[in-house]
Amino acid sequence: MAAEEKSLHFIEQIIEDSLASGFPQENLRFRFPPEPNGYLHIGHAKSICLNFGLGLKYNAPVNLRFDDTNPAKEEQEYVDAIKEDLLWLGFQWSEELYSSDYFQQLYDWAVAMIKNGKAYIDSQSSEAMAIQKGTPTQPGVDGPFRNRSVEENLTLFEGMKNGDFPEGSHVLRAKIDMASTNMLMRDPLMYRILHRHHHRTGNDWNIYPMYDYAHGESDYIEHISHSICTLEFVMHRELYDWFLDQIYPESSSQSNDVDKVRPHQYEFARLNLNYTVMSKRKLLQLVQENRVNGWDDPRMPTISGLRRRGYTAASIRKFCESIGVAKRENVIDVSLLDFCLREDLNKKAPRVMAVLDPIKLVITNYPEGKEEFLDAENNQEEEAAGFRKVPFSRELYIEREDFLEVAPAKFFRLSIGNEVRLKNAYIIKAEKVIKDSDGNSIEIHATYDTDSLSGSGSEASKRKVAGTLHWVAIKHAVEAEVRLYDRLFIDEAPDSHKEKNFLDFMNSNSLQTVKGFVEPSLATAIAGDHFQFQRLGYFTVDKDTTNSKLVFNKTVGLKDAWEEKGKKEENSLNNALKDINKYFKVATREERIAIRKAIGETLAGIANYSLLQNAFKKNINNNKTSLLFAQFILKYSSLKSADFDKEAVSKLYLMSLRSESTFVRSRALLNLRDLETNLDLVHSFRDEILKLQSNPSKSTTERESEFIEQVLNK
Repeated sequence: MAAEEKSLHFIEQIIEDSLASGFPQENLRFRFPPEPNGYLHIGHAKSICLNFGLGLKYNAPVNLRFDDTNPAKEEQEYVDAIKEDLLWLGFQWSEELYSSDYFQQLYDWAVAMIKNGKAYIDSQSSEAMAIQKGTPTQPGVDGPFRNRSVEENLTLFEGMKNGDFPEGSHVLRAKIDMASTNMLMRDPLMYRILHRHHHRTGNDWNIYPMYDYAHGESDYIEHISHSICTLEFVMHRELYDWFLDQIYPESSSQSNDVDKVRPHQYEFARLNLNYTVMSKRKLLQLVQENRVNGWDDPRMPTISGLRRRGYTAASIRKFCESIGVAKRENVIDVSLLDFCLREDLNKKAPRVMAVLDPIKLVITNYPEGKEEFLDAENNQEEEAAGFRKVPFSRELYIEREDFLEVAPAKFFRLSIGNEVRLKNAYIIKAEKVIKDSDGNSIEIHATYDTDSLSGSGSEASKRKVAGTLHWVAIKHAVEAEVRLYDRLFIDEAPDSHKEKNFLDFMNSNSLQTVKGFVEPSLATAIAGDHFQFQRLGYFTVDKDTTNSKLVFNKTVGLKDAWEEKGKKEENSLNNALKDINKYFKVATREERIAIRKAIGETLAGIANYSLLQNAFKKNINNNKTSLLFAQFILKYSSLKSADFDKEAVSKLYLMSLRSESTFVRSRALLNLRDLETNLDLVHSFRDEILKLQSNPSKSTTERESEFIEQVLNK
């Protein structure tokens, strides 16, 4: 029992405490409340799994309630997509509800609040209201319309409802406390005028409630016991409770009565995923600017995009379970999602053979016209998967990268004079290669060992060779379009850099389309079918597939190439920093130039923006090695001065110009000299450079003096 309690996450513990305090389990009720203004993404999946998971754990109903209070952004298309995503993930809601179901009740409660002196009509402009509201450190002040009479407020509110006023002319505000330390409590908006067509209520309404007002009241109407939100709503909880106070009976002796259940809001950390943007606004921008091919583009983090790419519902549920439910924000590595997917597909996906960059292989001693149908295991992880027959003949396709005419050491694939095994087939030896007029290899001639058939039990079949290659028989090969998808962004935090637009980090290689060939067993594959292309990765049949055209999406590789690349770049950066120490120790200028050149080449080859940014900031300190390294990042990396925080750049130059090391000072002067733009930065250090020029204690060298003159003359 103790071990069970330890495994509870904090939301479950809250519910357990509620039950222990006498709250009836039959009164537990949860909800998932999406706004239908876009497609759900992987971040929503965490909330979905949490809310519906609680429903399953406690045998409690979970409502699907669409927060449809802003007709300017909401569409039926989004409603339909959200429902499809939920069902695909494996969850079924208790009731399908809409905030718009409660428009009349919300209006009636607002009227009651006006009558009770708890709400008023404000006719200021939004700009004036923002000024009047104050700042986090300065209290707000009462606006000119705060003390309107109840009669005037009621008349204006009815006129707003009837469509008598233009958008922006009036709003209904709650009358709370303009001096509250919580700015959300400084008379927040309850209703605004919108002359827009609503996807459900048509043109019946000209005013629409704000989220903060509608959310808690809708929870109350639906008898929601635990209203679970993400952490950005922590400050909203006070307002959530205040609005409930206006409608919930003060004497709650009947609090166990289902009709009197008062909802309580609890917050958990939302999902933050690296190499991804989670903002619906930014995802919409990608769609509207045609930077992706719609909401279900397989590069998008939307659930529909992930589904089309080939992610399974089980892998997403497993991912959400793995990351847990926490109170503190953190960033999850997208590679964990890919790991969950590989783990799932490894058990489910049949193994097949496909060649994506083909080169022709002719087995010269294999009889012309002969065909064999060889046994191939469908999935070694699943015994019941059985075997299939694959055709084998004299002419095959293999991957171009699996052949080198002259191979280096540790090349365990095909080369002239060396042997490899063809998967499920024979051992072959390359004898010669035919090339075109440009010297490109176009055809490989090989011989095969007739007694080496895989699984035959012969001595030859047991012979160990360097490697095993996949292949497809040309005569039986089925042509397919293969879309090779990669991460949409090359930076781990694309929308976190205030000096850059997130679009600057889009991966130009996120989609490559190739013509490949697959074994004939895939000819009848249908959209959504998953396969492991042996040695290449997991692939899924795309919805664009027709009877005459097969289309596959690359879902994920067999290994995490990004993790390997990231480790390689991080190691390169660390090694470059170590080389800086040598720079100070070598005796000659020629040696320093060689070290500087090597470091420069390393830095120029690192594409990870965040890695370079973090290394830059980390090395702005009084250590001469660190300062020189930061200056080298400015000089040689793909980033420019404008990409860095201005204060950090200024601090670096100031510390470098004051350094005791002539190497550090010289590099700072050279970087300032070479600046083609931002001359203001150069001029801001003029006094510091003049001090350097006149300060003999710095042991200024002749070359450094020359650099000083060059900078001063810019």
